[in-house]
Amino acid sequence: MTRTPRRSFRAFAGAALVAALAFSPLVVSQAATAATAEPPTDTDVTWGVRTAENAQGAARQNFAYTVSPGGRLDDALVISNHDDAPLDLDIYGADAFTTQSGQLDVLPRAEESVFLGTWITVGQGRVSIPAGESVEVPFTVAVPANATPGDYAGGIVSSLPQPEQSDGIAVDRRLGIRVQLRVEGDLMPGLAVENVTVEYAPTLNPFGPGAATVDYTVRNTGNTRLTAQQSVALSGPFGLLRSDIAGVEPVPELLPGESWTVSAHTDAYVPLFWMNVDITLAPAGPAGFDGAGDPPMFVTTAGTLAIPWAQLVLLVVLAGAVVLIVRTVRRSRRRRKAAEEARVKAAVEEALKTRE
Repeated sequence: MTRTPRRSFRAFAGAALVAALAFSPLVVSQAATAATAEPPTDTDVTWGVRTAENAQGAARQNFAYTVSPGGRLDDALVISNHDDAPLDLDIYGADAFTTQSGQLDVLPRAEESVFLGTWITVGQGRVSIPAGESVEVPFTVAVPANATPGDYAGGIVSSLPQPEQSDGIAVDRRLGIRVQLRVEGDLMPGLAVENVTVEYAPTLNPFGPGAATVDYTVRNTGNTRLTAQQSVALSGPFGLLRSDIAGVEPVPELLPGESWTVSAHTDAYVPLFWMNVDITLAPAGPAGFDGAGDPPMFVTTAGTLAIPWAQLVLLVVLAGAVVLIVRTVRRSRRRRKAAEEARVKAAVEEALKTRE
């Protein structure tokens, strides 16, 4: 299954911040919105969303399903109007993706969904909610018979689009709950490291370490959602002076086909003419889904020259100084020896003259 996450918000570029804030309950639904009907407190969104209590479950943190290809299920979203005026909202399903900050977000309505967003059919595309009341919005998830096995992510979104403002910005306030769906079949979890680049920057301080930067891409090559703990270790030839780069964050949960760029940097690498790099991933599958297991650890290696120029210059200077000192000492000894020989010769000649 090949999936290319869509991350363009060109149609809503002017409202990116407002939309992201308004939709944050989907990102944090496991801790907040899914459990309560309270809206966010840091925006002017005046409604809340939660999962309905029905045959699919009660007090759920989000919508999570395991469905066979060709399967179908019914569920519902509850929307509560906390305002003192009626509220008209658009309701729709959309594909989700992992943002550059590592959070789950969904496509805006202006962008076309390809997978789960197209499998979700909402009973009411637009709902009117009286002041202070709640409504239950049913929806259906119908998985195509030819759907590729694996994990899919999306969201049920409630949206309050507003007319274009005088400055040309169209604001779209969104609130929703994530939908995690696994299509049954052969599951093949896998992560890979690609596009590894290694750079070493020597220091001018002959007594200080150099800087090393390792950039690479982690790609989800399987068909299940995965996260991973990761480490980047540096060493010299034959594994000498091996050390881990500190502060390498875990890989966030990636959907199949998604990738994550990583840059690991240290200013404390001691160069030994060659720098080995070992990148290790320890993948883990999502909680609540069984049957796939975690893939084995992934390890890849790379390397680059790490010539200690400052130390070499210092070594050359010290070697030159030693050679100069040795030559000076030898020259001084030769001069003293020549002077002593001349003194002795002069003394001998003077003694011979006296005997004559």
